[in-house]
Amino acid sequence: MLFKSTLSALWLAASAWAAGQNDEGDVKSIGLRTHTLVQPYLDSDMQSRWYDFGGDTIIRTDQYIRLTSDHPSQMGWLFSRVPLTATNWEIEVEFKIHGKGQLYGDGFAMWLTRERGKMGPVFGAADKFEGLGIFFDTYKNNRPGVVFPYVMAMVGDGHTSYDKDTDGKSTEFAGCSARGIRHATVPTKLRLTYFQDKYLKLELQYKSEGEWTMCFETNTPPTIPQVAYLGFSAETGELSDNHDIISINAKNLYTSQPNAGKSTPGSNKGGKKSYGGQEGGSSWTWFFMKIFFFFAVLGGAYVGFTAYRAKNQRSHRF
Repeated sequence: MLFKSTLSALWLAASAWAAGQNDEGDVKSIGLRTHTLVQPYLDSDMQSRWYDFGGDTIIRTDQYIRLTSDHPSQMGWLFSRVPLTATNWEIEVEFKIHGKGQLYGDGFAMWLTRERGKMGPVFGAADKFEGLGIFFDTYKNNRPGVVFPYVMAMVGDGHTSYDKDTDGKSTEFAGCSARGIRHATVPTKLRLTYFQDKYLKLELQYKSEGEWTMCFETNTPPTIPQVAYLGFSAETGELSDNHDIISINAKNLYTSQPNAGKSTPGSNKGGKKSYGGQEGGSSWTWFFMKIFFFFAVLGGAYVGFTAYRAKNQRSHRF
């Protein structure tokens, strides 16, 4: 029984190790100072080295960057000064949507677009954009069967308009309902992860701290312009809300190969690699061969031990 318990424990440990290798692999990160923004946000000259802001945006250096206050007809924006040139990246943003009214709107947006800092009708930013927009829409115009607040992605080609009357239904790339994201009892966060030609994933934290809810994930990510600025904007109409950005943490993601040296950060040249950083084919074959031989040895030991124990039991009878 002891041996069987040990064998089971070894099997679980090996399985957990294999899962960890598959999930984490050799994905590494480097902080992107040029696109990270934390308190106090501004330097001694009351400017940010890496971000510009405008419209009705208010910055309180010890608390938040407020894109719009809880007042009607406001627009505000925050955009990086330099483009995000990393090939693979992860952006984690803490934000807060709150206000006094029972009726509220309209929401805020996160942008990765060719142009920057242009105000307009799409959550405070310009329409017919080129790039990726993530919309946190808190007011339902005309979209039956969908629970709001609703979070959706739109890929702009520079010519197509966002249809506000239908809450962007015709141009939605992916999305999810996020009831409870306004006035959440825990810090609300988004985490957007992009691996070029591999996947795009959006996760949200709003139910409980440390619990990430998958909003959407696709293995056919859109093409983001090579020159794309990271930004945020918000808008209020007749209804209003506070839309706050608390912090922005950006990372450059890259993979490394143990036998071939590290790849260049922000680049996936030199052959395709899986998300976990393992080479296809040969690496996985060798990995499973090692697992097979490991359990073959354990199986042989178990058979030998069983035979030895049976022999001893027969000798004790006589």
